[in-house]
Amino acid sequence: MKIQSTAGFDCSLCFHAMEDLSPLFSFGHLYTNHQSIPSVAFSMAPAAQVRFLRSFVVAVLLCLLSSTFSPVAMAEVGWDEDGWLRTALSQERLDNGDEFGCYGMPHLSWKADPGAVALECQNYITERVEASHWGANPISTFTPPGLTMSQHTTIAGQGFPIHGDMNGLTSTAWHSAEDAPVDDWDWFNLGRRGGSLEQIIGSKEQVQTAVEEGGLVNLYWVGRANDATIRHDRDIASYLDLEAQAWMTTWGEAWSYWTVHDCYEIAHSSTVVDNQTLIQFESLLTEQCTAVAPFAWNVPMTWIFDVGSESVADVRDENGSLMSLEGVKKTSEGYTQADSEYLHLSVVRGHNVTIAVNGSIDYDVVGRSQFWNNYSTAVTIAAHDTTDLFKWSKRFTEDSNLVFTWLVQPRDGLGEAPWLAYLAVAVAVSTITGMLYILKREGLGPFAEKNAEAGRGYSTQQSKFEAE
Repeated sequence: MKIQSTAGFDCSLCFHAMEDLSPLFSFGHLYTNHQSIPSVAFSMAPAAQVRFLRSFVVAVLLCLLSSTFSPVAMAEVGWDEDGWLRTALSQERLDNGDEFGCYGMPHLSWKADPGAVALECQNYITERVEASHWGANPISTFTPPGLTMSQHTTIAGQGFPIHGDMNGLTSTAWHSAEDAPVDDWDWFNLGRRGGSLEQIIGSKEQVQTAVEEGGLVNLYWVGRANDATIRHDRDIASYLDLEAQAWMTTWGEAWSYWTVHDCYEIAHSSTVVDNQTLIQFESLLTEQCTAVAPFAWNVPMTWIFDVGSESVADVRDENGSLMSLEGVKKTSEGYTQADSEYLHLSVVRGHNVTIAVNGSIDYDVVGRSQFWNNYSTAVTIAAHDTTDLFKWSKRFTEDSNLVFTWLVQPRDGLGEAPWLAYLAVAVAVSTITGMLYILKREGLGPFAEKNAEAGRGYSTQQSKFEAE
């Protein structure tokens, strides 16, 4: 028998010890088969045996209790999943460009064990839904204020490099239009800009001001509080959907786009055919760059080409022409060129394309834009504490350009029947009490009375045995 407690104590050691020492404490075996018992069995006095047995029983009971009432064990039975994550609705949200990230797990504490929360939440998501159209692995998570940098590093090590928002760390990312992240750990404290999508609390003017300032604007949203529906501000939604000139994205997309500044490699060449310059271009997918940011998704990067004053006739791959991204706000592959200016080409790494430019030209790859499709502003909407995807998302089906980062967590499974927790404790206490009572009747356990007569009888039998 083996019981492994979550604290790292292997209870099988106790039971192996009992198997090894059982001949020493079985009096019936002592009297009837004394010739097979080593002489060391008689070196232990009855009082010492009783003390050892009491200590042993207490150790076993503590081991059993540590497994029964550990945080992970409680968490496994203390929540109900959001079934919508397994349905076509979640795929519809992925097709819309949304992302699924982590908010937390019931009965597990970010402050007590952030690594356990991150791991359990990661498993909860990956077993039900992919995190994004661009990557299956979840990489975004909520983190509360008060965690240390060491704890944030632990969370990142579990696969969550983006932590939000406003959690009090000194390192920051996008707390203002000028607060562009420089290091990986800046993303441990993603800012909240633009206010809330909630009616009355949020305002179109606040959001519009933040969008016009530039940088990454991160709106806060929560769909329900207990059983009450939180109404969203329709003016804000309409502005973002129809008017805002911004990249509508998610936490994971924005971070994955940013990681390319650490490592990238491109290959390009050109030929002239029928008075057109054909440029072969590919952003290479290399092991070296993948190792720099192993959790990053392969999202389209926007590369800037100087093609002089000539116009781009076409951008195509082996499957046909890429789409024009003029006016497109959500992440996709394609290109834009306004009034014979720079060409902005958005492609994922590993995608080889051919750019056809009218005339015979000299070109240059200038670099990549700060945000996708050369936008100066990116907008994310973080839906905190999402426990029911249908109720949280159903009102936004008509807002085609709104993209959400759904920070999900299971519902508290004991919420509707809190007496179950007390019943579990009562059953456990009753079981342990019954065990102790049985042990006491056998003269064992921490509550057994000392039996002087048994001790004297044992000494007499030992003397008789030695005389023989």
